[in-house]
Amino acid sequence: MTHYIVARIAIHDRERYGQYEAGFMPIFGKYGGQILAVNDAPEVLEGPPDTRRLVILAFPDRDAALAWAGSAEYREIAKHRLAASEGEIVITPGFPSLP
Repeated sequence: MTHYIVARIAIHDRERYGQYEAGFMPIFGKYGGQILAVNDAPEVLEGPPDTRRLVILAFPDRDAALAWAGSAEYREIAKHRLAASEGEIVITPGFPSLP
């Protein structure tokens, strides 16, 4: 079942975050991931304003998502994201298809 990773990220060091972005796609692609959305200024329809970056990723299944997130090569570039930003990242299964 498809699993989604949703992140809300506040970037405070754009240059360092750029180092994370530079290495992201080659590693991400190895795990069957797909970028569904990245928006630095998502429109809030309800609730308090939230100016953090919104990222939505899809993976074929939970195992692929966790393998990517826990891989040594991803953890190596993630140190740049962790130093340059703060936020929340969650994983969730997709909604089962209706018959």
